[in-house]
Amino acid sequence: MARSVATPGLALPVQALVAVVAGCAQAASLAWPGSGAPLWWLQLASLALLAWLVQPGSVPIPWRRGAVLGGLFATAWLVGTFWWLFISLHTYGGLAAPLAVAAVLALALFLASYYAIALGIYCRLAPTHRALAAIFFGAIWLLAELARGFLWTGFPWGAGGYAHVDGPLAVLARHVGVYGVGAVAATLAMGAVQWRRRDLRNWRMWALLAVVAAAWVGAAVDRFCAVNLCHTPAQPQPRPLSLELLQGNIPQDEKFQPGSGVPLALQWYAHALREAEADLVVAPETAIPLLPQQLLPGYLEGLRERYARGRQAALLGIPLGDADLGYTNSVLGFSPTSQSPAYQYDKHHLVPFGEFIPPLFKWFTAMLNIPLGDFNRGAVSQPSFPWAGQRIAPNICYEDLFGEELGARFIRPEQAPTVLVNFSNIGWFGNTVAIDQHLHISRMRALEFERPMVRATNTGATAIIDHRGVVTHQLARHTRGVLKGEVHGRGLDERSGWQVTPYAWWVSRWGLLPLWLFGGLAVVVAALWARRPLPGGA
Repeated sequence: MARSVATPGLALPVQALVAVVAGCAQAASLAWPGSGAPLWWLQLASLALLAWLVQPGSVPIPWRRGAVLGGLFATAWLVGTFWWLFISLHTYGGLAAPLAVAAVLALALFLASYYAIALGIYCRLAPTHRALAAIFFGAIWLLAELARGFLWTGFPWGAGGYAHVDGPLAVLARHVGVYGVGAVAATLAMGAVQWRRRDLRNWRMWALLAVVAAAWVGAAVDRFCAVNLCHTPAQPQPRPLSLELLQGNIPQDEKFQPGSGVPLALQWYAHALREAEADLVVAPETAIPLLPQQLLPGYLEGLRERYARGRQAALLGIPLGDADLGYTNSVLGFSPTSQSPAYQYDKHHLVPFGEFIPPLFKWFTAMLNIPLGDFNRGAVSQPSFPWAGQRIAPNICYEDLFGEELGARFIRPEQAPTVLVNFSNIGWFGNTVAIDQHLHISRMRALEFERPMVRATNTGATAIIDHRGVVTHQLARHTRGVLKGEVHGRGLDERSGWQVTPYAWWVSRWGLLPLWLFGGLAVVVAALWARRPLPGGA
């Protein structure tokens, strides 16, 4: 099989510059600076620029060149996506600025190596048949995204699919999840750059486009019917659940200080919890910044007693445990039906360095001034909090990045969550695009599972997202206040069929294995058919 250099006339330094610019555009597509909006078209355009650099043709593209271009693109993309880690490391963690910069860059370079390897393999194995080359590009990109989200506990923040929560590919989320959406986007990007004017006279190309269009229309109609309840529920549905989401806006540099942030948090959240009138009141991650045994006698007991009677319930973030048993980043639930013991959810997917110390890295955490740095893990699938006819499933901080883990709760549809609730503290990262990026992550989970996602945070984005992924209520970020609204749970009707998306169905049983198998099969097929061009290459 032969290929041509995709960009004849462009020297490698110029191609490298194009790759870096494209990577920066990919980062901006996830949350445009200023507005915070996701730009699906920019994500496609940025990936198309990379595809243009490595598209197959008649003269071989060295695999090393593909690896370099892929690595440069991914490094620029990832640095541009999570540069705000510098704030947590330097401003709040006390790490020297040069070391904080080096740490962010090192993380980006390490994660970019997955994409460098993927693009090297692509340049080595891509078939000359253009449609197959586009599919192979999508598959190899999928493997790189999966590797980033899985290896070394995973850090998939900024996956390309999150740029599509408002775009035409959002209709696919209920079937293939964020990774599948990203793979389709990569396939379309490579297909677009291989378009030729002569294709207007090629009936095979028109047939291919018709199949793609028909598939998208089918997915769009399927999603419309699902989210708009084309069937009539066979039994009465519970009334909407009224909410009060508490946003304390406790300064991060004071949050764990006993003379400032701690008494402020204890006083403000206790007052808000006592005065609340909604069916469900939610306080964010570590809203109570002390262990129960460190609180004044009667503090936690008073809150439990407040919700032991009446028709209200509360969920609040608090660390639990002791030196002997270990500590957990947890959520406690109080309601008239769960007085003793209180409902408890323990965070499963912990943040490296922030919540657990990876092996051989104690020297690094010793340089940081971050409290509560080593927690125990909770189970993957923990019971939901039952209240007012709903099954409310907590997740803490960046746990909502891992849809496959949230999906484990859908293995039994009759017990699946009807409302998802995220408890976060993004105050570590200042008033940056991290807030917008995390909001879009939660919106993607709502699209995948077609469940509302409620977000209670310390500094933002405190919001209510409906089952269509639409933000219906949002509190101004970096303000202290209470967001009031209501949420309609989903998946409660037994006689007309439990509402579980195709993605929730298969990911609850097999995790992300089907996507891994698809990507791996594509690599095996490409390796077996390498340098064997197919006839009629459309």
